[in-house]
Amino acid sequence: MGAQAPGWPGAASHISHGGCLYILQSVPSRVWGTMAQALGEDLVQPSELQDDSSSLGSDSELSGPCPYRQADRYGFIGGSSAELGRGYPPADLIRQREMKWVEMTSHWEKTMSRRYKKVKMQCRKGIPSALRARCWPLLCGAHVCQKNSPGTYQELAEAPGEPQWMETIGRDLHRQFPLHEMFVSPQGHGQQGLLQILKAYTLYRPEQGYCQAQGPVAAVLLMHLPPEEAFWCLVQICELYLPGYYGPHMEAVQLDAEVFMALLRRLLPRVHKHLQQVGVGPLLYLPEWFLCLFARSLPFPTVLRVWDAFLSEGVKVLFRVGLTLVRLALGTTEQRLACPGLLETLGALRAIPPTQLQEESFMSQVHSVALSEQDLQREIKAQLARLSESKSGPLPQPKARLAGAQAIFEAQQLAGVRGGTRPEVPRIVVQPPEEPRPPRRKPQTRGKTFHGLLTRSKGPPIEGPTRSHRTSTSFLDTRF
Repeated sequence: MGAQAPGWPGAASHISHGGCLYILQSVPSRVWGTMAQALGEDLVQPSELQDDSSSLGSDSELSGPCPYRQADRYGFIGGSSAELGRGYPPADLIRQREMKWVEMTSHWEKTMSRRYKKVKMQCRKGIPSALRARCWPLLCGAHVCQKNSPGTYQELAEAPGEPQWMETIGRDLHRQFPLHEMFVSPQGHGQQGLLQILKAYTLYRPEQGYCQAQGPVAAVLLMHLPPEEAFWCLVQICELYLPGYYGPHMEAVQLDAEVFMALLRRLLPRVHKHLQQVGVGPLLYLPEWFLCLFARSLPFPTVLRVWDAFLSEGVKVLFRVGLTLVRLALGTTEQRLACPGLLETLGALRAIPPTQLQEESFMSQVHSVALSEQDLQREIKAQLARLSESKSGPLPQPKARLAGAQAIFEAQQLAGVRGGTRPEVPRIVVQPPEEPRPPRRKPQTRGKTFHGLLTRSKGPPIEGPTRSHRTSTSFLDTRF
């Protein structure tokens, strides 16, 4: 394999010994270059990466290598996000949405308990840019992790990292959005903050270590959040949204690839047949999409909209986005006829016109895909059963992932934070019975006025009705 793929052994990739390496052993040598593109330029030698513009990124990043152009509204130098983002909602509508989010986040527990449908619909419309830093940690539950683990990130950031991971992370830093103003300089706060976040995760979960795909995810988080909040969001994504994706074996990625093909067979049968005929399996394009949460495959405004929906509704959003991309690339007969082989088909999946990926129209297609959480779970069970019959080795055993913000909120309410704190259990306090008080003596009122100013004149007792026959007005009718 080393002879077929010169440069692979020197790749700075956790994937090389955990996930994709063994998947690609049977691929002919003529397609190595295209497959390296499909899986990311991270597969080539560090010496070949002196030009930052060669690494993959969003369309905004690839618009030009000139570092002196003006940054767009998202921070990309010379980016085209402003041109691609025409048709943004008017300012009044954005202001209304901001006010709705401010109101919802001000009473977050009440909102999630009683009005989650409204949260989901607002996420589908897109979280206002000014409030993503406030909303993303709330949606994924990172604010609870940070609150229950004070000082943890600072300790991890200040601790020395494992030399193996520190070397690998250091080689990957310049590849994460090199034309974004935060990550242009190796000594800038962007690359240094990214180094601290990724190092902290290797210390927080040493059994998982570092995976290259965590770099783009952490970079997008760092564009919007302070390092500590970005770290806890990364923890929640790796452990609750996509458990088993970034570990040494990536068993969940393999399973989801089979699930994706099964969904293609059911929803896009002609496209599925074409992919089988030309030999394009899901592992040639799906890992880059899912592992990086489409951060390196879509225009950046659309990436943010995908993340808004993903943090709200969970992994089913990734499947919906993937199915939409495949349909846009190969949905028509003309498109499939133009892709007679493997290389052309992979190229079509990577060359969807940006005009078809603008956020509003694209996300409306994503949300219209007929795939519910129940459909996804049913297909996962079916693929696990099929793999148990056909695979002789150990089966993928992905950890149970939570289906979005509502499931995470309920889990945190019931079981507390994952770090070990127990949920607060209500206690029943039984008060001891009060000591019996002596019977209250009724004051003697006969012979007195209502205000107690006059006393009855001396003389023989006045006969009157007995106590049992007296009414409530007898006090006022007292004779003198």
